[in-house]
Amino acid sequence: MNFFKKIFADIEESYNELVHKVSWPSKNELAESTVVVMVASIILAVVIWLLDLGINEIMHLIYNIPSL
Repeated sequence: MNFFKKIFADIEESYNELVHKVSWPSKNELAESTVVVMVASIILAVVIWLLDLGINEIMHLIYNIPSL
């Protein structure tokens, strides 16, 4: 029975921490963070795409494979 008391105490402690100690972002902060993540994702995707194109061209030059 001690095991279940410990589990219940852990759940109660987690709930209290989420309700009373965590600072949740406002809607504006959340929207701004979302925009930052989207812009960073797009920039990273473009950089990876450009690197892929460059490596592809280098491999075609090395192995004399015609470009598609």
